[in-house]
Order: sequence, then C-alpha cells, then structure tokens
Amino acid sequence: MTTYSAPLRDISFVLHELLDIGQFGHTAPFEAATPTVVDAILKGAAKLCEQVLFPINRSGDEEGCHFENGVVRTPSGFQDAYRTFTDGGWTSLACDPAFGGQGLPEVLNFALAEMACSSNLAIYTYPALSHAAYTLISAHGSDEIKRAFLPRLVDGRWSSTMCLTEPQCGTDLGLIGTKAQPEPDGSYKLSGTKIFISGGDHDLTENIVHLVLARLPEAPPGTKGLSLFLVPKFMLNPDGSLGPRNGVSCGSIEKKMGIKASVTCVMNFDDATGYLIGKKRGGLRCMLTMMNIARLTVGVQGLGLAETAYQSARAYARERLQGRAITGAQYPDRPADPIIVHPDVRRMLLTMKAYNEGARALAYWVALRVDLSRHHPDPEARQEAEDLVQLMTPVVKSFFTDYGFEVTNLGLQIFGGHGYIREHGMEQLVRDARIGQLYEGTNGIQ
Repeated sequence: MTTYSAPLRDISFVLHELLDIGQFGHTAPFEAATPTVVDAILKGAAKLCEQVLFPINRSGDEEGCHFENGVVRTPSGFQDAYRTFTDGGWTSLACDPAFGGQGLPEVLNFALAEMACSSNLAIYTYPALSHAAYTLISAHGSDEIKRAFLPRLVDGRWSSTMCLTEPQCGTDLGLIGTKAQPEPDGSYKLSGTKIFISGGDHDLTENIVHLVLARLPEAPPGTKGLSLFLVPKFMLNPDGSLGPRNGVSCGSIEKKMGIKASVTCVMNFDDATGYLIGKKRGGLRCMLTMMNIARLTVGVQGLGLAETAYQSARAYARERLQGRAITGAQYPDRPADPIIVHPDVRRMLLTMKAYNEGARALAYWVALRVDLSRHHPDPEARQEAEDLVQLMTPVVKSFFTDYGFEVTNLGLQIFGGHGYIREHGMEQLVRDARIGQLYEGTNGIQ
C-alpha cells in the first residue's frame, strides 16, 4: 500500500529558512503570517490531508465518478471530505478578506496544494480550479460580478470550471466555434459544446460557475476574436439565492486512465445565459490569468504525487527482504537484507528525493514571487516579480510534471512486480501523474 506523511520539516525549512518569508512581514499578506501562524496552518493542512483526503484516495480511484440521469455522482466519501475541506476554511486561505478570504500568502496555498495532491489529487482538482477562477474574476470581473460570485467561490459552496477545448480544437484555441449572442439586457446567450471539462458537473457544490471562451457575431477569426463569459449552472435571484437552471448541461463523462474521481465532462451550452468578463474580444488575455495559476498548480501536482511515490518506495525498500548487500550481509539474523541496501535501489531513491526537494524549493520560490507581484509596495519590485513568474510558469508546469511521472515510475520500479499490480497502489500514482503532462497545455508547447 502507498503511504503518506506530510513532510512538514522539509516544507518548514523551505518557507522559514531557505526563503525566509518572515522578511516580507511589511507586505500585506505576510503581516499575519508569523512563524507560529504558518506552522499552525501547515500542521492543520497535514492533519486534513493525512486523515481525511488520503484514506479515500484509493477507494475514489476504484469507484470513480458515475453519470446517472444527467447528474454526476462523485465517489463515496467525497462529499463529506469536501465539506470538511471547505468548513475548515481551506478554500479561502489566500483570498481577499473583502470576499470572505483569510488574506494569507499564496505561497501557503502552494504548500497546501502540495500536501493535498500527495494525499488525494482527484479531490483537490475541484477546489484548485475554483481558486484559479477566483483569481481570474478578481482581476477582470466587474464589481457586480465580484459581489455576486466571489464570496461563494471563496467559501467553497460553489465551484468553477475552465471551458476551452472543443471537439475540433485543443491546443489551437483559434478554432473555437462556441457562439455568444448579445441580449437586450446586456447578457449573452451561448451555444456550443466543450469537451474535457474538469469538474463540469458533480454533487460537491450547490452551483458551478463556468468560464467559457466563445465568439461574438462578426468577431474576427483566430484567438483575437474570442471573448470570455461567466455561465452559472443555476441563475441567481436578485437576493443572490439560486434561481432556475441555466441552459448548460453535462452530456457525458469520460472514462480515463487516471484521476478517475475527478470528473471530466462533455458540456453542452444550449442558449445558456452568460455574462461578459473583461472586454469584448479580450477573452484569451483574461483566461490566461486563470490558466497561468492553474499551470503552476498542475506543476505542484507533479511534486505531490512524486512525494507520495518516494515515501511509499522508501518504506517498501526498508521492509522487502531480497538478497544480500554486495559488501556482505547487513542483517545476518534475517534470511536476506532489505532491498534498500542495494546500489540501484538507493540510486532510484536518491534520484526521487533530489527531484522532490529541488522542486519544492523552486515551487515555493515562484509562489513567493506571485505574492510579491501582487502586493509589494514598490511598483518596480512588483513588475520584476511578475516577469519572473511569467518566465518560470512554463518551467514549473512542464518540468515538474515530466519529473513527477518519472519519479512515480521509479517508485513502481522499486516495488518490482508488486508495483505493477493494483494491490500496492503504486500503479495509481503512475496513472494519475500522466495527465499532468497533457492538461493545462501539453508540455511540448509550454
């Protein structure tokens, strides 16, 4: 079986000793992030991930999501686990207090993301996308849109999606054909089909906010003709409560290689009411705000899975008895030595550990730059941090997911034939890791 214990000492070392986040105490989100507060948050996140998320990771993979009478059902235990996640305030960690957030640094959210992805990547995809949507709406939404939608995204009662891909277009977004027709009241009617939509429908939240790229009448071809729209699953009444069902529905769900408890939907928009985000024909620029934070999160997914693979392989290598060390028996009272004494096993474990420690340091360093790009009092320092984030985002996304897949493979290799069968859970890590190299932009075009 796989094993996971949050590497709090390693995480604390990067935050407090390597990055010394305390030096930024004069900057808004770090004012409350004292060492005591940070350590308490890390311990709370570790407890959540180890005791709530990790125990349902394998069962979620075994059961998967189900599509019943037009409704997606998540695996047993996922609703309770998601409720525990939101009730603990984990969706609000790095969000604006004006909308119910805790106003803490994004770098702490990255630490949470690492632990959550290590323990149960599938369930974390739901709040991770919602946080990316929060980032987009915060940057580009009107005040009315922010007031109506952000508080419920922040508290986790609603979730969100990113609706880009269509049957005829994946990487080449210029081929998007979904139409948006202006309405007299200022809203729009959207018609089209989107595929590969993570979290497109499910039973974890009351409402789902779809962020959809579509094309207005007479818009030019290519990406310059795309606009961005917010399309809720349920319309809102004037008092903010949920109203009638909107014209958006799940047509089917995909049967996938991995992250089976993270639903992937075909979404149909049939004269669905939507609201413009940003400027007309400026949709891709707005969507990049969401895509970029999602790309960083996907990179952290690679790190998270790799950490679980390392811990599991290390534990197995200490217990599995096979052969003797080349220097002679290390445990002569046993029938054989544990395989951790063998050079090739040690090579693989050290490779995994080196990748993980380096990735953690770089991921948190980039997350710190995200915070500084938003909150540093010096405009030049903000711009410098933003430039570094833009430079490093494709590196984090592509390298971390490439190495994450490699490390999970190494972990399986250490288990030998036992890693290849389902009983030990290592093959799930390999399957779950593979998608990271594909979604949020295939790695070859980062």
